[in-house]
Amino acid sequence: MGKKDLLRKSVEHIDIKTFDARPIVDAYASMAFQARNLSVAAEIYNRMLSDHNCKIILTLAGSLFSAGLKHVVADMIDHNMVDSIVSTGAIIVDQDFFEALGFKHYIGSPYADDMALQKLAIDRIYDTYIDEDELRICDMTIADIADTLPPRPHSSREFIHAMGTYLEKEGLKAERSVIYSAYKKGVPIFVPAFSDCSAGFGLVYHQWHKKEEHLTIDSVRDFRELTEIKLDAKETGIIMVGGGVPKNFTQDIVVATDILGEEKPMHKYAIQLTVADERDGGLSGSTLKEACSWGKVDLKYQQMVFGEATITLPLLASDAFHRGAWKDRPPGNLSSLFMK
Repeated sequence: MGKKDLLRKSVEHIDIKTFDARPIVDAYASMAFQARNLSVAAEIYNRMLSDHNCKIILTLAGSLFSAGLKHVVADMIDHNMVDSIVSTGAIIVDQDFFEALGFKHYIGSPYADDMALQKLAIDRIYDTYIDEDELRICDMTIADIADTLPPRPHSSREFIHAMGTYLEKEGLKAERSVIYSAYKKGVPIFVPAFSDCSAGFGLVYHQWHKKEEHLTIDSVRDFRELTEIKLDAKETGIIMVGGGVPKNFTQDIVVATDILGEEKPMHKYAIQLTVADERDGGLSGSTLKEACSWGKVDLKYQQMVFGEATITLPLLASDAFHRGAWKDRPPGNLSSLFMK
């Protein structure tokens, strides 16, 4: 089977506006296990949206946009349902920016012959395929953007804003883009481990060919800027999809305010959607209750939901969209904090 035969059917992104999850979420409230937990999480999310003193931070980890969740997050941005995003690099660069350049992810199989895929330059994410040749174009586009920026340390937020500027100038070649929606709405995106994805390849290429004068990505500046958001906000709520570095950075900003002598309250609201297990002591599965012991998350409005994000996130977001608390919620426009 040739490359064109394997890269035939693209992954389609689910649209939360086309279905109303309220009836099933309401029914889940009278059930048990993760159904009831998801119902509680939905109630907390709607509280966040109704609390106009609260800024909402969404964290993303895992292969989410390649799996069809890109439009969910784009809708959350476009409808003032989130004020800032902290993500892994693969989601923002290899998946969102990659598709914004006109490329796609394709439906594949976890039972594929991976040696055969490698020879065809097809990368596999479980049951999803990516054209490696197209991914290299994404890498080199990152290098091109880096070449246009001042040779100094940048936060990942700054660089991702420049990616939004690039899409504005060159034209969006996909129906939606999270980077572009965030750029237009003033929603800052942070990727604290920015080099751990296609951006890393592009930036290595940039530095290799600009040995004397090149830009760097400053993860400490990411942490400081995220802390500035906490310092500016009266209250904060977090929705965490997966765990990893985005979860840790976002929880840690509360402690950072204390270290700076500007102590701010713990995250007032917190939801995590995860399949990780808490028993190994790893961060991704650690509970929000545990986070309270570190002074990061208040316990009154917090809920863990142990379920896979392609199932749980569309239900959570569709429920909130159709309940409509976002309609009179003012835009956070947190990007303005850094446009001085």
